[in-house]
Amino acid sequence: MELMVLLNALVTRLLFVLHSLIGVWRVTAVKKEPKYWLLALLNLLLCLETGLTLKFKQGRGYKWFSPAIFLYLICTVPSLWLLEIHHGTQYCGNDPGAVQVNVSNQDFNQSRDSSHGSEGTDHHIIQTAKVFVNQLSTICETVWTLALHQTFLLLLVVGRWLLPIGVEITRDQLSQLLLMFVGTAADILEFASETLDIEDVRKNYALINAILAVWTWSMLQFPLDLAVQHIGCKTTASTRRIPSLLLCRYSAELWNIGVSLFIQDGPFFIVRSILMGHFRIFNQMLVFFTAKNILVVTLQLYRLAVITLDFRATILQKSRKGEVSCCPCEPYEASTHATADQDTEMKEEFVAFPPKEESQAPSEDQ
Repeated sequence: MELMVLLNALVTRLLFVLHSLIGVWRVTAVKKEPKYWLLALLNLLLCLETGLTLKFKQGRGYKWFSPAIFLYLICTVPSLWLLEIHHGTQYCGNDPGAVQVNVSNQDFNQSRDSSHGSEGTDHHIIQTAKVFVNQLSTICETVWTLALHQTFLLLLVVGRWLLPIGVEITRDQLSQLLLMFVGTAADILEFASETLDIEDVRKNYALINAILAVWTWSMLQFPLDLAVQHIGCKTTASTRRIPSLLLCRYSAELWNIGVSLFIQDGPFFIVRSILMGHFRIFNQMLVFFTAKNILVVTLQLYRLAVITLDFRATILQKSRKGEVSCCPCEPYEASTHATADQDTEMKEEFVAFPPKEESQAPSEDQ
């Protein structure tokens, strides 16, 4: 196993675990109930996946799916749900007087411990850490929740970049996937922050759950790599059907269209339309992003129509010539097979009609 592959696999999963534990700590601090530390047990699944990946895959990734990203979602999403649901029950604790008291205590401890040698130094480090944690606890809950959302999406992109890739995906495909994830993460963050910050939405518990459900549904596209990989197909009776041929040739494009229509822009448009149409919630950003979702969905449907018409024209053209093509690589394979068949025919002709020099050789020996 390569050292860099092992290092990347372990460091990335360690970052996932640390971020998940920070989310559990925030839930426990907000709810003020130690039982929520049980959410940290979900990280055992990520530890188990790490061991299995190192043993059976030598630290490298899988085809079409990333179990580490999926388990990271399982470990972190419940904490963000609880923080968003608990959003309105805690107020900011940024009291300047309280901050000043902590700083004064820190200075007092520093001056007192400076005369105690190494033992005083260790005690000073502990006290400084406690003061730092107390300062973090005074930050607004909304700031903490937004920061966890932002770092969550950033870690999904950076973690997918750092995770060792499998043999089925190239670095060029990985770079394309990461660029897609950056735009996707920005849209998802905007959807969650913009809709959940509306005051009328915060007063409706059912709306909060619906928005979080759509947000969770949109996150499920991150563990999948189908956006840049074509599905391999073999020329069989089933793959010669029109839907199978279309899926074989345009699998990546169809997956991107399906993600936009059914996982991201489509559900986002439905939620925003319900907010404006049923609940009469209007603001400038909500109207703008609703129009943006309508435009993206329309363009994706247009793209689907273009692909279908182009595929239909290609099938009709090849059917007239008596050819059938499946994957984009098949024309090359077909030409390779044709060249091989020609070589075979030439060899058969060579065996059937040997050169004259070889036929006259026995007579010369006689």
